[in-house]
Amino acid sequence: MAETVEVVVGIIGRAHGIRGDVTIEVRTDEPERRFAVGAVLRSEDGRRTFTVTSSRDHSGRLLVHFDQLPDRTAAEAARSTVLVTDVDPAERPEDDDEFYDRQLIGMVVRSADGARVGTVSDVLHLPLQDTLELATDDGTRLVPFVAAVVPRVDLAAGELHLADVPGLLTDRDEDDPEADDADEDDPAGEDADRPGDDRA
Repeated sequence: MAETVEVVVGIIGRAHGIRGDVTIEVRTDEPERRFAVGAVLRSEDGRRTFTVTSSRDHSGRLLVHFDQLPDRTAAEAARSTVLVTDVDPAERPEDDDEFYDRQLIGMVVRSADGARVGTVSDVLHLPLQDTLELATDDGTRLVPFVAAVVPRVDLAAGELHLADVPGLLTDRDEDDPEADDADEDDPAGEDADRPGDDRA
């Protein structure tokens, strides 16, 4: 049997109502699977287990009831608990174009010409799209995790490749060298005389 790995699937948030329901800060691509009724999760320190008895979407947030949190007082006491579960490291999402965060974090990132850019340090699940946080020699960079920007993910090689997108890995000032040239050509800047601007 394959050895399992521990992954973070969510963090308990605020209590909702008096029955002990809690909001969940989701840290998984498959919340409907990880928080299905009957799923047993545990705290990151291993001291507590949490059995899902109900799970639903509420105003764009995942609302879950655990058997071990019978009322609001218990729910509030459990706030900020990091929830983990064990998964098979070979497990993949059903869609070949989807990946688990744990599969992406740590991967080597290469530019369109094959040069090493850095590594994936985190995966951010933002409202509009998932975003990769890259650790590079120049600091942290954020890259949209979409096919147009990341056309190739090679799990076997532990690498992902970026498309040749102008300005993707550079700051705004670096993208506009003409602006720097203009400043050099016009040392007076905004104080320089303009056409029709007579000054004594």
